[in-house]
Amino acid sequence: MPPFDKLAGQRVVVLGGTSGIGLAVAEAAAAAGAVVTVASSRKENVERALDRLPAGSTGEVADLTDPALVRDLFARLGEIDHLVYTAGDPLPLAPVTEIDLDAARDFFALRYFGVLAAVQAAVPKLREGGSITLTTGTAGPRPVPGAAVTASICGAMEGLTRALAVELAPIRVNAVMPGVVRSNLWASLPDDFREQLYADTAAATPLNRVGEVDDIAEAYLYTMTQRHATGTIMTLDGGAVLT
Repeated sequence: MPPFDKLAGQRVVVLGGTSGIGLAVAEAAAAAGAVVTVASSRKENVERALDRLPAGSTGEVADLTDPALVRDLFARLGEIDHLVYTAGDPLPLAPVTEIDLDAARDFFALRYFGVLAAVQAAVPKLREGGSITLTTGTAGPRPVPGAAVTASICGAMEGLTRALAVELAPIRVNAVMPGVVRSNLWASLPDDFREQLYADTAAATPLNRVGEVDDIAEAYLYTMTQRHATGTIMTLDGGAVLT
């Protein structure tokens, strides 16, 4: 396992860190000795996450689509070492002729403009050697029919990651690109449909499995501790993009 103990005593902020991949990142960082803060727009989610995290972890409630509230959040937090952004509601599939444009704008508000607001607010608070890790997805390089909005957001995040890595250096900026992961992102699907999605995805990948949140969390810890990685998009999809 990589030397994640480099995180010992460092402050890690996970926006969207109260469930799914984000919570797995928070738990893994805390296990490596980091002082973790998670943030979500829902108080009950923050409280539930803190029940799973070790003593010393903290939680914040903030609407990440409101830049003023995001600035207030980072003003309260003070200096940090690493920012991780995993926040995002499930992205539905829809033919382009049926896309709800207002809903699409809302998805961009959280998954893209929310990132910009967080980066703007966090950069002055990042200590030397700090990092930012964003989240994208394989719909960018490997879209399916109905994924126009999803693929657009993923593509935007890849471009943003590379641009920020250049502009903010020596702050390191990377992104993690999961494929299908067994997480609450799919909780709204009927149970049988969700399990079929996992089975079909696993059967179509070289590794014959879907990802687990703990698999993906390791990538975020790697980007936080790998001091020579910036502008990198780490793909963890079991090889799905190869098929």
